[in-house]
Amino acid sequence: MVSIQIVLFDGFDLLDAIAPYEVFHAASMNVKDNLSVEFVTAEGPRSVKSGVNDVLLEAEEKLDPTRPGIILVPGAAGAVDGEGPDSIPAILGRAMNTELTRMVEHALHQKDMVIAGVCGGSLLLAMGGLLEGRHGVTHHLGMDALAATGVTTVQARVVDDGNFVSSGGVTSGLDLALYLVERELGPRIAHAVEQLFEFERRGTVWRDVGLVPRHGTAKAEDDENSTTNKVGHTDSAMLNQSRIASIFEGEWATEIMTPIGKLDVALSISTDKETIRGKATQGEETVQFIHPVIQGNKMTWSLPITKPLRLNLKFEVSVDGDKMIGTAKAGVLPASKLIGKRIL
Repeated sequence: MVSIQIVLFDGFDLLDAIAPYEVFHAASMNVKDNLSVEFVTAEGPRSVKSGVNDVLLEAEEKLDPTRPGIILVPGAAGAVDGEGPDSIPAILGRAMNTELTRMVEHALHQKDMVIAGVCGGSLLLAMGGLLEGRHGVTHHLGMDALAATGVTTVQARVVDDGNFVSSGGVTSGLDLALYLVERELGPRIAHAVEQLFEFERRGTVWRDVGLVPRHGTAKAEDDENSTTNKVGHTDSAMLNQSRIASIFEGEWATEIMTPIGKLDVALSISTDKETIRGKATQGEETVQFIHPVIQGNKMTWSLPITKPLRLNLKFEVSVDGDKMIGTAKAGVLPASKLIGKRIL
């Protein structure tokens, strides 16, 4: 018996969940007593509002992360732009902060378990820190954000990374479900469902096997892992940049207004004639700035965070006296406003 648990959460995308459900249900009609499919939630049986006009679906059971089979996580439907509570990042963030993340993490360590992400479902799991170092795909608008969580992104319709399989945009849920039917039950059953639906899968399922295609010689880039950066080059430029850099020096208390809540972050910045260094402290976690750069009267750097979700943020700030203002951004997710004041 192959068990399929499709996870619902408030604001889920209707087609992300319904399309795979239809495929798996059609497959079950061809393999009597060999496949079951049901809607579940992290909380248990309940009515769940989708993000598409609040359409309700009934979840029959509580997600069981120990049951061998497939757990499928859909994405969210909401505003693509903006930082309000109905934006996709906010919906995904709320779902990530439920027991769902812990349950899926437990499932990933179980034998005979496959986790599948449709569209933003991959991003939801990645934001919870579950997919760092894995290969995956999500909706094209979220690919930069997915990469910012430490996922190796692949431009493919469906990506198979062993016990984690993901697909791109909303309609790719059909392709993912058909591929999983073929993988678990064989090509004849998958073909029968394709014929019933009059639908053919698109593209090649990407897997990390076989020969590696040749690429052109990559252009050398700056070392993104450097925690220090040159402030200037010529003597006059160095003097000018050193003066500018000095305005960023000190201890800063900052607030970052993210779509899922306010972050209090302490920044410590120091410079000398040739280099600039910084570190950020949030709670008990302290991390070094990555590739800090002074550009005119602005300072930029990257920073990996793990709370309230796992992301690599890119910062851009300017300073006016003892006040700091700027943004923190991950991929195409909305930029979050940063404000701060010098405390030392």
